[in-house]
Amino acid sequence: MISHQSSALVRVRYAETDQMGVVYYANYLAWFEVARAEWLRAVGWTYRAMEADGTRLPVIEAHCEYHQPARYDDEIEIRTRAEMLSPVRVKFSYEVVCLGEGVVAASGHTVHAATDVNGRPKRLPERVRSLFV
Repeated sequence: MISHQSSALVRVRYAETDQMGVVYYANYLAWFEVARAEWLRAVGWTYRAMEADGTRLPVIEAHCEYHQPARYDDEIEIRTRAEMLSPVRVKFSYEVVCLGEGVVAASGHTVHAATDVNGRPKRLPERVRSLFV
């Protein structure tokens, strides 16, 4: 199966850190969302356009492993790869890299099911499925 890749850059804001001065764990999942939106843009589409066309991609599974702490003002690159698991499910894999040190701070994945606007399962749009042929 073909896998498409993209990346997104963010700089850690002070509000994203905890009392110990490291990025609060839940922020990595928010960064995964940023990276998914950038992945769609990289392949020529947007979440807004996809939803306007009647398709939603709710998260049905999320996993994150923390390897090294990221800290305030670190420049972070979220490298994203996508693969189609079935005609109705897609998996995004992520690596969160601290660019200053070149270390992987975290890695993980999310799995999404395509649904219509009423939450009923549906096939991924042809525009997305065709990326994986």
